[in-house]
Amino acid sequence: MKKYFTSLKHRDFRLFWAGQMVSLTGTWMQNVAQGWLVLQLTNSPFLLGVINAIAAFPILLFSVWGGTMADRMGKRNLIIWTQALSMILAFIMGLLFSLRIIEFWHIALLAGLIGLVNAFDMPARHSFVIEMVGKADLGNAIALNSMIFNVARIIGPIVAGFVVGVWGVGTCFYINSASFLAVLAGLLLMRGDFAPKKSNHSSLHESTMDGARYVWSNLKIRNLISLVAVSSLFGVSYMVLMPVFARDILNIGASGLGILVSAIGVGALLASFSLTIFSHQDYSNRLVSLGGIVLGISLVIFGFSKSVPVSLLALVGTGWGIVTQSATINNLLQKETPDELRGRVMGFYTVMFLGMTPLGSFLAGLLADWLTVPYAVVIGGLTALVMTILLSRAIFKTHPDQANLILDNKNL
Repeated sequence: MKKYFTSLKHRDFRLFWAGQMVSLTGTWMQNVAQGWLVLQLTNSPFLLGVINAIAAFPILLFSVWGGTMADRMGKRNLIIWTQALSMILAFIMGLLFSLRIIEFWHIALLAGLIGLVNAFDMPARHSFVIEMVGKADLGNAIALNSMIFNVARIIGPIVAGFVVGVWGVGTCFYINSASFLAVLAGLLLMRGDFAPKKSNHSSLHESTMDGARYVWSNLKIRNLISLVAVSSLFGVSYMVLMPVFARDILNIGASGLGILVSAIGVGALLASFSLTIFSHQDYSNRLVSLGGIVLGISLVIFGFSKSVPVSLLALVGTGWGIVTQSATINNLLQKETPDELRGRVMGFYTVMFLGMTPLGSFLAGLLADWLTVPYAVVIGGLTALVMTILLSRAIFKTHPDQANLILDNKNL
């Protein structure tokens, strides 16, 4: 059993992992409370979507710069700052609610600021893992991080529903604010040397361009990141259409919508468990392809299905496929990338994995309007399936070191 949790033998990672477990639960509580508050204030599903777009937009714009900052100032240092800022923003949200002066524009502004902080936090967190555990245990550490993320995605909303019902929305914001103390404590107690790998005398812009040139020149990394973009655009985007399936196609109403969303979470959690099992063996190439193929086929089945059990099974497959592919690509990217460029490469990964989702949701809605909702999902699934096959063949015919010449004569 110990071989499935090998990354936990590293003290610094244990501290980080435990802190993340607490903090992620608080984050999901805030997500639920924030959505409920927006609906209470506006009674507008459209404005709820606007808040989500505002939170995602800074990730699209600034994650690459966030990766550059992680390489320049050190991952742990940057994460300490981003977690502290997130704690303050959550507290401000709770305080505005407690003072009964909160308005929609307050939530929009704070959501945008949280998105901006996340644009710097996510590349740093992704690229920090390998510094705590090394390459040998990286796959296992990524799988365990994915596991606690998906456990928090299940537990957080349940706890939030109880807290909102008993103590009100504001309490969720305060709990989330306090939860960041667990991460900060873990970071401050670490003993490792997490200084930047190389001194950097170039400008922020030039450092960012060095990262972009490296990603573009290394065919394997470029194709891996392209595959993440495909899955985000044509795989994750189906989520925006889920309410239509619950109400008009499967006829299971609002309560059924919660069950559909939970099925995705179950699939994601199963993927996390399976990745911990396979992390000690080199199945990366197969898992990248298999994850995308399962995602594409599951979406096609879900799009055509009019049966609730079949739809639930398809959504479990969808959640499994997304997490299996994205976590495995995360692992491969970090192992392929030189230490001094890892933050920047993970910045591009963050842009494609999270920043592209709003565009994918827009495309899904456009296709649903032009055709029908089921056909929009089917087209997305087929596109993800075909592009996975094509890009996977290209990815695993390339050599990881072919672009490393770009590092010569560069003071990165």
